[in-house]
Amino acid sequence: MKVSVYRKEHFNAAHRLFNPNWTDEKNHEVFGKCNNSNFHGHNYELIVKLVGEIDPDTGYVYDMKILSDLIKEKILNKFDHKNLNLDTEEFREINPTAENIAVVVWNILRKEIETKYDLIVRLYETERNFVEYDGN
Repeated sequence: MKVSVYRKEHFNAAHRLFNPNWTDEKNHEVFGKCNNSNFHGHNYELIVKLVGEIDPDTGYVYDMKILSDLIKEKILNKFDHKNLNLDTEEFREINPTAENIAVVVWNILRKEIETKYDLIVRLYETERNFVEYDGN
């Protein structure tokens, strides 16, 4: 019997979508306003989903306090109120699209959470635009 548990967190970050191998014209054509050389920001909503068996001793799939602390330590402390392009190692060479942010978050958390749990990361960049990554 597998059950899904979710933890929702928020962080704010700035970024610029830009491919250094392209001309300014091509970057503007592809990324539009998101290519602003002065950057722009989002209020990201992060949802981390774990799927696993209920522990018969605790009644938990996963201790949500531990999950909350893990997300704060490994994700929020690293990305919240940062310029992703300039302030983080993870995005020095990777374009910080919502898709890439979700993959980076998943990779960070996957190292910390046992593989007996399925891990899915959903990231809302705006109220209407979101991505999801499950490691595949």
